Amino acid sequence: MNSVITEAFQERIFGFYHEKGRDFPWRRTRDRYAVMVSEIMLQQTQADRVAPRFLQWLERFPDVHALAGASLREVLQLWSGLGYNARGQRLQLAAALIVERHGGTVPSRPDILVTLPGIGPYTSCSIPVFADNLDVAAVDTNIRRVLIHELQLPESIAPADLRRIAGEVLPKGRSRDWHNALMDYGALELTSRRTGIAPASRQSRFNGSRRWYRGRLLRELLDTGMLSMAGIEERYADCPYGIGTIVDALVREGMAEMYGDGRTVVVAGGGRVEGL
Repeated sequence: MNSVITEAFQERIFGFYHEKGRDFPWRRTRDRYAVMVSEIMLQQTQADRVAPRFLQWLERFPDVHALAGASLREVLQLWSGLGYNARGQRLQLAAALIVERHGGTVPSRPDILVTLPGIGPYTSCSIPVFADNLDVAAVDTNIRRVLIHELQLPESIAPADLRRIAGEVLPKGRSRDWHNALMDYGALELTSRRTGIAPASRQSRFNGSRRWYRGRLLRELLDTGMLSMAGIEERYADCPYGIGTIVDALVREGMAEMYGDGRTVVVAGGGRVEGL
């Protein structure tokens, strides 16, 4: 990338950040565990919704040991409302592996982080970027849009090529501030509506979807701790996907357990049900 173009781009992004940069609680910490929690919460949830839940989470689960030792029911109850409950489950699984394999210290290397549940290529880079100021490019939806618009790149650019260019324009030694600045510029200035640049992938309609039914059922399970299969089938008779297949998926993924020859469904890790 041309050095003149790169310098002008960096000045524009940092200038905006200096004037209008946002403040979030996860931007005030360098603790790698706290950053990991925030990055997984932010994967598919808006920052303003995450902020209060992030603080509640750290109050209840201040480190990987506390999270790994909690019941799944408690984890999912605290996660409820953030969407994609499997993210909360995978975060706890990651904490357990960190305790088991890494002595309770969240790894700093992307190639190790990416092996943990719930952490993909972006998050494996973003955690050490924000916790350790690591000079590595992390490209999310907002950053992708900014790079494409400001550097006049084709929307069809391959992810690998975009990451390479993101690495070329990264100001060394300022990775943390740079990525925060890019995100704020994309969220506040270069929005998808303003630029017309569509995200690389789109979320499907939520209301009435399989995920919507799944979320409703899991919330009910978390509230009550136990439901009869007959009651579930009656209350969710309108589910076009077959509520039984959703129950089976929750059991298969370890979020729920069945007792009494399949007559009763309970939240996994919520305690044994006596007399069934």
